[in-house]
Amino acid sequence: MVWMDDLVGIILAVVFGTAIGLEREVRGKAAGLRTNVLICLGAAVFTIISKRMGVEHNDSLTRIAAQIVTGVGFLGAGAIIRDRAGIYGLTTAATIWLVASIGMACGAGFHGLAVLSALMAVLVLMGLGQLEKPLSRYVKKRKQEILPEEKD
Repeated sequence: MVWMDDLVGIILAVVFGTAIGLEREVRGKAAGLRTNVLICLGAAVFTIISKRMGVEHNDSLTRIAAQIVTGVGFLGAGAIIRDRAGIYGLTTAATIWLVASIGMACGAGFHGLAVLSALMAVLVLMGLGQLEKPLSRYVKKRKQEILPEEKD
């Protein structure tokens, strides 16, 4: 039987996964809308299961939570690509990790924490993403001033 608190947690997980996933989708990232929603929802459901099993079977509440972190770490690692030009996908991997934690907060009934975390995530992804371009240009210019290219 689904309890009201569990239902609220599941709905919030879908809402927060959607909010973060939309930002990722708009930017054309591999882990977009559906991926983020499913990660957040899955983490919430596993956390609810963990809560229920712990109460009903007098078992540890942290076992399933630890496995969520491990599984999500595996997903995040798959999002990281390294080639000669650099490393890509770190923000996607970090987003996957964060979305799972928000889902866990929803499933555990820590709705205030989930709201705050989701809002902060969207602000960081949108706001700091806009700051990265001018900052990158500044750093590149600064490097050129400090280490001018040698000419033959």
